[in-house]
Amino acid sequence: MGKKKVAEHVGEAAAPSAAAAGTSSAPRSKRSRRVERGRVYISASYNNTVVTVTDEAGNTLAWATAGSLGFSGPKKATPFASSKVVAAIAEKVKPLGLTTLDIFVRGVGGGRDGAMRSLLNQGFTINSIKDVTPIPHNGPRPRKVRRV
Repeated sequence: MGKKKVAEHVGEAAAPSAAAAGTSSAPRSKRSRRVERGRVYISASYNNTVVTVTDEAGNTLAWATAGSLGFSGPKKATPFASSKVVAAIAEKVKPLGLTTLDIFVRGVGGGRDGAMRSLLNQGFTINSIKDVTPIPHNGPRPRKVRRV
């Protein structure tokens, strides 16, 4: 594609050696920080299961879906697929030291209970489980009756 052009400033003679040593002002890696408590958001629809792990402030630490693990079609919404998603998430957050979780479940898919059971089997301490499935309060006006 071509070589990158690097603009060097006159006053920064010692800066390239500092940048090569890794002391630049690049953002810290998420793997280097320790997180004791976290939140798990499980979205289980009829088509897929999405699991997201965040810290207490809501910053995403890891996420995975059944589709990203290679499941396709109706197999994505099964309890087996959701347990595999949780296992993949547990491997991602293990270096962070995450031990205590609050679980928020949304949706009516088959992966709801499988994901929660799998979180418990992975050795996490579950603080609370909350169902945040949106429930319509009457909703919009229904369509008129079809006449044939």
